[in-house]
Parts: sequence; structure tokens; C-alpha cells
Amino acid sequence: MHGHRFADTPFGPGFGRGRGGRGRGADSAPPVERAEVAGWFAGRLPDEWFTGPVELTIDRDEITVVGQLAEPEAGEGDPAAARAGRIARFREETRGKRMAIADAAQERYGRSVAWGAACGDTSEVFTNVSMPVMTRLRQRDRLVLDTLVDAGVARSRSEALVWAVRLVGQHADEWLAELRTAMESVEEVRGRGPNLG
Repeated sequence: MHGHRFADTPFGPGFGRGRGGRGRGADSAPPVERAEVAGWFAGRLPDEWFTGPVELTIDRDEITVVGQLAEPEAGEGDPAAARAGRIARFREETRGKRMAIADAAQERYGRSVAWGAACGDTSEVFTNVSMPVMTRLRQRDRLVLDTLVDAGVARSRSEALVWAVRLVGQHADEWLAELRTAMESVEEVRGRGPNLG
């Protein structure tokens, strides 16, 4: 049986309990224990699917599972095309089982499941949830978005906001990783506290 390693969550359990303690909205899924989710998937995933570590990313709405596939022998063929073909084959041949595991996970954790596969340096996530995020922006912030739209970088304020979030994510990886680690530590300490319920 191969081992599973799970990647850091983009926003760990309990993220969003900032000022005022309000945290997530009433319709959000409840927090989950990362180790419990990781163990559950490690037990449910067929051993023959992946040859390397499995990356598990969890947020409030979705669990994304990406596994490493065996490198194909390309022979005289193009290696990149062979990897893409291996990923496509995995997607087609495992669809039914993946859907069954996703349904069980959604029932258990209240989150949809997205699947992906990696082969060599090629990686593909098959489906992802696209969630609307509502926010109020003051004029100074709206002007940033409007500048991106006027410059043709984005077609709308919504698209400009997505672009800005991605840019921050690309240039703040180290800081975001530190923040995630800190949030996980807070959750761990909070979990060791007295049960008042």
C-alpha cells in the first residue's frame, strides 16, 4: 500500500473567525479536522490509482484531491502528449468510482469534491467549484478594478477581482503559507481546550 501525503489547505480549518468572532456564514459547511479528512481519503482511495503522494486541498466549500500517476513509456512519441493521454485515461476509467467516493465525502463533510491527476510535470484538475464571493469595496478599491478593466486586463470588475486575487496568491506564497501554518496551530490549541458543548 502506498502512503499518502496531503498538501496544506489554502485556508485551514476554522479560517475566517477573525474580528468579532463571526467567522463563516450560516450556510457554510462546519469546520473539519484535517487529519480526519486525510485519513478517510487515504482509506477510501484504491491503492492502484496513484503511485505517488496525494495532494488534498480543503476549503469551506470544496475538497480537491490530486494524485500522481505512473509515467507512460512514450517511445518515439511526444512525452507531454503521453502524459496528457495518461491523465485523460485515468479520468475516463475511474469516473464511476470517483463519483461514488465524492458522494460519500460530500455526505460526510458537507463539501463537494474535485478530482485531478498529475503525471510528470503535467497536472490537471478535472472540475472545480466556482463560488460567488460578495464584497463591498470603497471607491479607492473600485478604481483599481476599473483601471484593470479600462486597460483591457479584465473584461469586468468581477474578472479584475479574480485577477487581483491570483496575483496576490502568486506573489505572497511564502506569507500565505506562514499564515496557514499559524491558523493550523491556533486550531490545534483550540481543539485541546475544554469542551463546553
